Amino acid sequence: MRGNGINRRGFIGGAAGLAVATPRLSFAQAYPNRPIRVIVPFAAGGPSDIIARIVAGAIQPRLGQSVVIDNRAGGGANIGIGQAARAQPDGYTLLITTSAIVINPSLYKKTPFDPIKDFAPICDLAISPQMLSVLPGYAKTLAEFTAKAKEAKGKLNYSSPGVGTQAQLTVELLKLRAGIDMTHIPFSGGPPAVQALLSKSVNLVTNAVPTSEKLVHAGTIHALAVSGKDRWFSLPNVPTLVESGFPGFITDTFVGMFAPTGTPKEIVDRLTTETQAALKNPEVVARARGAGFQIIGGGPRVLAERVVREVGLNREIIRKAGIEPR
Repeated sequence: MRGNGINRRGFIGGAAGLAVATPRLSFAQAYPNRPIRVIVPFAAGGPSDIIARIVAGAIQPRLGQSVVIDNRAGGGANIGIGQAARAQPDGYTLLITTSAIVINPSLYKKTPFDPIKDFAPICDLAISPQMLSVLPGYAKTLAEFTAKAKEAKGKLNYSSPGVGTQAQLTVELLKLRAGIDMTHIPFSGGPPAVQALLSKSVNLVTNAVPTSEKLVHAGTIHALAVSGKDRWFSLPNVPTLVESGFPGFITDTFVGMFAPTGTPKEIVDRLTTETQAALKNPEVVARARGAGFQIIGGGPRVLAERVVREVGLNREIIRKAGIEPR
């Protein structure tokens, strides 16, 4: 139903945009004439905040106005996303967020936003996959690990950065696809989840690549697979889940830019054009990679399709895994 809804809205929105293009032309040409606020629903200093600041810094000179990051953390990102959803649709309040926008509607009984109805997609900015890791010598491949899990019959466990994170949902989907059972041990963040593996408290850890990458290079832990479409640029010897025998298994964390629904089409188009151009700068690509992200730069349609697809996928994983909405 939601998928059909967004298609209808997209068609109607496109037609409406054409109808009002002329009256809004002068307004669009004047945009922006004051600083732009970008809400990031996470604390300053984390990976999501870093990539948002890289993007904001890249588009600022192209727009000719200050682009200011406003960290609104709390409620598992619901607070910041909700504030962005309720902002004036004038192009001066934007949202840069992660996959939380497509996970939370199924993870919480009530959220202050609808990811499809409340936002106009601007740009699919970047991705960062999840990585499944074990201690060296425990299993060389994902096939070996799943074989151990089947033999253990529910006695193995895994750690993640928390309940409902993309990391947990990746393993829960693996359990469904591979026909294995493991107990989830959630932690408050990636580093303590990794420490649980190092202390041999868990058999597997899953988290975003940047959290564990240095340990993989050092040989402290062994990466079994990454959850992206392609192998990760800095870990070329680590296969994807698709390569490991699971067709279509892609659960990377994405970072997207959105405006509140109702933002004039001319402004959304301007923001998309300038953002995509800025993301082609080799320096921006290098800085994003340094922060653990791969630039994508997909347009509104690409981001809209991602949102619809991942809302449905995460809903199914959460339901089948028996994760109770909070």
